Order: sequence, then C-alpha cells, then structure tokens
Amino acid sequence: MRRSSAALSAAIVAALALVPTLADARAGMGGSLGSRGGRTFSAPPSTSTAPFTASPMDRSMTPRPAPSPGFAGGSLGSPARSGFGSGLLGGLLGVGIGSMLFGGGFLGNGSGFGFIGLLLQLTLLFFIGRWVLRRFMGQRPAFAGMPRMGQPAALGGVAGGGVARPAPTVTVGPQDYAAFDQLLQSVQAAWTGHDVRTLSQLTTPEMASYFGEQLAEQTSRGWNNSVTDVHLEKGDLSEAWSEGGREYATVAMRFSMLDVTRDQSGRVVDGNAETRNAATELWTFVRASGGRWLLSAIQQAR
Repeated sequence: MRRSSAALSAAIVAALALVPTLADARAGMGGSLGSRGGRTFSAPPSTSTAPFTASPMDRSMTPRPAPSPGFAGGSLGSPARSGFGSGLLGGLLGVGIGSMLFGGGFLGNGSGFGFIGLLLQLTLLFFIGRWVLRRFMGQRPAFAGMPRMGQPAALGGVAGGGVARPAPTVTVGPQDYAAFDQLLQSVQAAWTGHDVRTLSQLTTPEMASYFGEQLAEQTSRGWNNSVTDVHLEKGDLSEAWSEGGREYATVAMRFSMLDVTRDQSGRVVDGNAETRNAATELWTFVRASGGRWLLSAIQQAR
C-alpha cells in the first residue's frame, strides 16, 4: 500500500509539473514575450477579439522604464522649484528670523510693533516671496507633460517628464492583414519543423532567441510539438504606430489548430490529433518603413 501510494503521488506530481509546459505548446508556449518598442510595458487597447486586453510581458529585452517623479527635484504632482527663486526666498526668511533673534525686528527696523506687527511683516514677506517665485519660475501646471491615466507615454517625449507628443499612426490595410495571417501560418509551421533558420527570417532576433530556447527544451525532453491546420477564426487591429523609423502593429487574433506533442517513440503525451484547440493572442509586428513585417512580440489575451 505504501509503495502504491508513493508511486501514485509521484505520478500526480509529475503530471502537474508537465501541465504548464504541455498545455500551451504552440509557438511561444503560451507566454507573453518580446518587445513593442516604447509601448512594451503598456497594455494594448482592447478589441472585440480580445475584450480584456493582454497579459503583461513575462520576458522582454526592452529595459523597463524607471519610475519618473514627473519633475526634477519635486514629488509627483508638485511643480519643480527654481533654485534662484527658492534661494532668494530662503535668504529673505533667514535674514528676517536672524533680525528677530538679535532684537532688530523681523525686518530689522527695531520699531517694536509687537505681535500684530510681526504678523504684518510675515504677510508682507509671503507676498514678496510669492511674487519672486512667479517672476522667476512662471506658472506651471501640476501635471504638465504627464500622460493621462491608462494611456502609454507618447513617443518622442523627453525622458524623465518632458512634454510628450503623440506617436504618428500607421495605416494598416488588407495587404497587411494578409501578411499577418501568413506570418501566423509560417511561424507555426517553422515551429513544428524545429526550423530555427526560418524562424529567424520571420521574427525579430529577440523572438528568434526565445523560440530557439523553447525548441531546445523540447529536444532535451525528447518531445516534438506539432501545430498544424492553423486557421485564423477572427482578428482585429488593437493599435498601430510609428517610432524611431519603424512601424508597429498589434493585432488580436483568435485561431484554431491541431496541437499535438509526441515523445521520441511517437506516443502522444499531450493533445489530440483529431481535436482542434483554440487560442486568443495579441501579436505585435514590426517593420522598417515600407519594409516586410516581422513578429516582435506575443501576448496572451486575459
């Protein structure tokens, strides 16, 4: 009984360990990985195909941006202070306090107005200081240059909180959609054939490296994942934009396929050769202006 229980427990543990790896064995293995330029860590807009947008990136070679305070030397939502204006105001305040401590009155006139006189002098100093700050700083909105909540920072802005400019949009036409469909087919076919060379011609170097790692893991385990009869059921554009001389397009795609994983003996370890599986993913494509589209990121729909 003990031996049987131990064997059963080991089998359950092994099965559970294989579930995340085998359940999403297609290209990308069900992860969110790659780069979307300056929008890598911004959620793509939702679409009718992917109404709950996409999962954040699990892996990306794009550096994650550091949190920006919005303005140099100030906290979030606080205007930056002018060194000259702040120094002048501090100097006036210091001189006034020093005069009081040494018996000369706040403004050093020794007139002895008492408490009411002190309040009048403090009020006068306040207005003088405010005028100085406005004179040398000017009026700055509390959130100047900050993107609105829920919107990615526009490309072309100054790092650290400069005035952001909207990224140029890119027109995506029927030929582009046909290219996206063909890339879906070609990537899955190259994945099935463990054709790393073809994958490197269809994707960015970053995505090719991820695919290469995943295929090497399959080879090490003695598995071969086959994704065939891929059919695009529905697709629509999430967003398209231009930055740095490149054009990007993120497309939500729902597709079905025959997804089967076999071991070296040909035994099916996951999937069914006669049952179609479905997946909804957001694929981002990139190209040089007027060039050929390449796959640059895959994200799972939530």
